[in-house]
Amino acid sequence: MCVKQISITLENVPGKFLDVSECLGREGINIRAISVADTSDFSTVRFVADNPEKTANVLKSHGYSVHETDVIAVEVPDHPGGLLAVLKPLREANINVCYFYTYLGKGESGQPVVIIGVDKTSEAIEALQKNWVHTFGKEIYSL
Repeated sequence: MCVKQISITLENVPGKFLDVSECLGREGINIRAISVADTSDFSTVRFVADNPEKTANVLKSHGYSVHETDVIAVEVPDHPGGLLAVLKPLREANINVCYFYTYLGKGESGQPVVIIGVDKTSEAIEALQKNWVHTFGKEIYSL
């Protein structure tokens, strides 16, 4: 399923991410998945929250530059090689996985969920949906 990811850039100094967490927490926003990639001076923070529109508005009102992106949330079978159920259909559809990170929780069937950033989101959803129904006989996971 397609979900909205929020990205911000933070200086790599103590307390910067705490400021973000406090401002979202005060507004009752729950971060459900998060990834932080750093360089020596800055970090790119990507996350999925329970209310992306409110999240973007709150961050903008506090002076953060917010980038919104569509990403995919999908259940992954919880066994060795389980990622193959996601990665193989994407490769077969010639879709590049740019990054992925885990969701803080489980899917409807109790399996782990990953957030995937790809170069062709709608094609990726179609490829995964087709594979999921064929393999598991049900729709792809939705948050």
